[in-house]
Amino acid sequence: MEQPERKKNPKFLEYVYELNEGVELTEALALSLKRIDGLDIAQLNRVGLKTYEKDKWTIHKILQHLIDWERIWCFRAIIFARDEGAIPVAHDQEIMAENSNADERSNEQLINELRMVRESTIALFGSFNKALLDTNCVFFEYEMPLFAIGLTIPAHQIHHFRIIQERYLPLGNLE
Repeated sequence: MEQPERKKNPKFLEYVYELNEGVELTEALALSLKRIDGLDIAQLNRVGLKTYEKDKWTIHKILQHLIDWERIWCFRAIIFARDEGAIPVAHDQEIMAENSNADERSNEQLINELRMVRESTIALFGSFNKALLDTNCVFFEYEMPLFAIGLTIPAHQIHHFRIIQERYLPLGNLE
């Protein structure tokens, strides 16, 4: 089977760097934890399971998506950091969301889990030295430095928190 062509420093990394506003990995992860702590659970609860458009995820599913993908990125990071050599395959976020049971959980539970996962991520990336963080990693069809994998996590959160702010929170004001 022919391997797909690798995309070194893929295009989406520009968006990752832009969302992190040039902040280094350690600070970006710390800021992202503060943003989790700053979520207004009462406001999220007012939105409930409403979506801004048919077939869009609920806030619950977005939070679970952030948790799941952070764990996936950390799995990928540790595979490379420990020189295990296996290239993890792509994952289907729609299938994962559909099977997440997120809508059966409270926002409080999901936010608490996201916070715990983030603390674990901070510890994981804090255990990597500079040489390792600068090492290029290959997964699926992409190649990027290990620190960029780490920056993807807070960038992903920023992206989805903006969507929640702009498209979901106004739904909590509608009765």
